[in-house]
Amino acid sequence: MNAIGWLRRLFHLPRTLRWRLFLILFAGLAAAHALSFGVLFLERYMTAKTMMLGNLEKDVGTSIALLDRLPANERPQWVAMLERGNYRYELGPGLPGVPELSALGTEIAETINEAAGRRFPVTVETIPGSPQRLQAHVTLSDGTQVTIDLRPKIMPLAAWLPYVLIAQLLLLILCTWFAVRLAIRPLLRLADAAEALDPSKKADRLEETGPTEVAYAATAFNAMRDRIAHYLEERVQILAAISHDLQTPITRMKLRVEMAEESPEKEKLISDLSEIERLVREGVTYARTAHGTGEKPARIDIGSFVESIVFDYQDTGKAVTAPKTIDAVVVTRPHALRRIVTNLIDNALKFAGEAEVDVGRTPEGRTRITVLDNGPGIPEGQLEAVLQPFYRLEQSRNRNTGGTGLGLAIAHQLALAIGGSLNLKNRPEGGLAAEIILG
Repeated sequence: MNAIGWLRRLFHLPRTLRWRLFLILFAGLAAAHALSFGVLFLERYMTAKTMMLGNLEKDVGTSIALLDRLPANERPQWVAMLERGNYRYELGPGLPGVPELSALGTEIAETINEAAGRRFPVTVETIPGSPQRLQAHVTLSDGTQVTIDLRPKIMPLAAWLPYVLIAQLLLLILCTWFAVRLAIRPLLRLADAAEALDPSKKADRLEETGPTEVAYAATAFNAMRDRIAHYLEERVQILAAISHDLQTPITRMKLRVEMAEESPEKEKLISDLSEIERLVREGVTYARTAHGTGEKPARIDIGSFVESIVFDYQDTGKAVTAPKTIDAVVVTRPHALRRIVTNLIDNALKFAGEAEVDVGRTPEGRTRITVLDNGPGIPEGQLEAVLQPFYRLEQSRNRNTGGTGLGLAIAHQLALAIGGSLNLKNRPEGGLAAEIILG
């Protein structure tokens, strides 16, 4: 296992880039903050210790010399006056201790020896217990013992310092989160734009602003989208040109076949040419819908509009009904919407023999047209694929069973062109439901 894998197992980094960046930045800044505080605290400790030892050397030297010169009967009065915050003087041998000294104790012992001028014997011992306590036993020139009782302590931390450290930590977290948010936001915009990428729709271009790297990525993304749109448009134009150019020779072939003598081969050839002509015609229709529709929007009564389509089918003896409709006025492109609905009804009649058209509203208040059938439905994994051009569930070459694979693709393209959407789903009781959402 490599080092990265071991670290990932040890620290269990989150999967989102936002939290990874936050943890990395915060850990680095917090470590730097702690290191700075440690260096400052060490410098404060060293300075305070130096000052304490310096003051101790001067004070002890003066005090020992003073006590040595004073008469024995006056010394008890001066002992009280010579007391300091962390050490005091006592006449007598003091408390029994042990000779082991800490690093600080050794420095204090050397300082007292230097202060005594090497003229007075000095013995420094540690008094067991907590906190640390030292006693230095000094023998004056007349043989009197003076004990210096020390309780070493460095200047304590201020009571407000923990609150300042907590405030700094919170500020550090806030600044880190803000920096990560600024760094991640362009990436999220780029991801959203890539997710919503649809060359067949007109969408706002990604803003090419911000830091140099972000602006460059946005420019590259916009250029990529333009290239994809250009390639798709070129493909559709080729399809439209080929389909359009094929119509004339197909028509000439049909005329020549019809002028030939009657025979079984003649009927088959006419049928094949009709299928080719239908495929070419649908190819031209798909190419046109891929470029959108130039039809102007108009206000229509959606309930009456759907009923008129259903009545047209009923007049030709087709089993098409519209049991549920609503009275609502929508602004749309009527001819494009009619083509969508008729394509879906034709598809239902082809596979189920009957169709039902309902008009209602979605929970969001948008108009919905649903074409229902009782046919075999579509496998769940292919509901999106059937909206692509030339995709057929029945893969045989028989157009009567497999179709051209363009009916649903044309309906899907037209739905997008009029600002709506087309969704397919299987019904629980069997069959397919094709929903057109307008607005």
